[in-house]
Amino acid sequence: MSKSILVTGGAGFIGSHVIRRLVNRYPNYKIINLDLLTYAGNLENLADVDQASNYNFVKGDIADISFINELFQKYEITDVIHLAAESHVDRSITDPFAFARTNVMGTLSLLNAAKQSWKENYDDHLFYHVSTDEVYGSLGDEGLFVETTPYDPNSPYSASKASSDHFVRAFGHTYGMKYCISNCSNNYGPNQFPEKLIPLVINNIVNEKPLPVYGDGLNVRDWLYVEDHADAIDLIFHHGANHETYNIGGNNEMTNIGLVHMLCDILDEKYNRPQGTARQLITFVKDRPGHDQRYAIDSSKIQRDLGWEPSLLVEEGMRKTVDWYLSHEAWLQNVTSGTYQSFYERQYGSV
Repeated sequence: MSKSILVTGGAGFIGSHVIRRLVNRYPNYKIINLDLLTYAGNLENLADVDQASNYNFVKGDIADISFINELFQKYEITDVIHLAAESHVDRSITDPFAFARTNVMGTLSLLNAAKQSWKENYDDHLFYHVSTDEVYGSLGDEGLFVETTPYDPNSPYSASKASSDHFVRAFGHTYGMKYCISNCSNNYGPNQFPEKLIPLVINNIVNEKPLPVYGDGLNVRDWLYVEDHADAIDLIFHHGANHETYNIGGNNEMTNIGLVHMLCDILDEKYNRPQGTARQLITFVKDRPGHDQRYAIDSSKIQRDLGWEPSLLVEEGMRKTVDWYLSHEAWLQNVTSGTYQSFYERQYGSV
């Protein structure tokens, strides 16, 4: 095996797409999937590759320092693609300490293990850290986030991700560790846990439940299809410049309410219902604290330097996503049982 790559959070939404891509495209790489299997980690996401000869799953906590050190030695880790993170803003408002532990201390644990294992000889090793556009804060009606936009995180989640970004850069500056960082916009697509807006709306329309929309629904997000993101991660890992940051966006800005309307209309069409039927389920709920108004990514750097661009416009991507969830009802039922239901009730009340 030419590389032994540790992918953290590989049983999660984005991570599972990255794992599948690497396992299938690079048979000479050993892919180690490290995931704690919390509520959002699901090995069903990787059932199609779990028997591959170049794939290993390890259950564990990135914040467990001794465990991580042993893992690096056992599998002779040559590179890291770090995706593991607590990622839901609502949960960070409820429990910011969990986000600091996983996103900050977990990242530091990985960095330190890499430093010790690679013995500061970094020529053939890369620490690739996957981050978010939320570290940049909130935009007004105009402008885009670029790689040099000053950090201005507004939630415990984005503050924890900003801190982890800073630690990665600090290890690069202080110890000479090779790294890349990417900051992506909102992902969507197959296998996303339905606490996030798109699968939540799809699931609720299917079950004819109310569709909770925060505030006035006019917050704007840029939507990136998850397989396009996995493609970008692959390119950055193999061809990204040392100590560089790349913004990854879908060029698909929409208001939240516009997105919900689109999903309603697609599902009305799928179920042969009169247009407007699903929209009647929309229920506006109290806005969450510190809700950023607008995110928008300028991804011209990765397009220019690495030749990447998103493959799907938003409506085509949403239709593919709806089709996936409708054809994987058993998966959706499995992940929406139990603890998710209690979280949903706490977050949105009785809507």
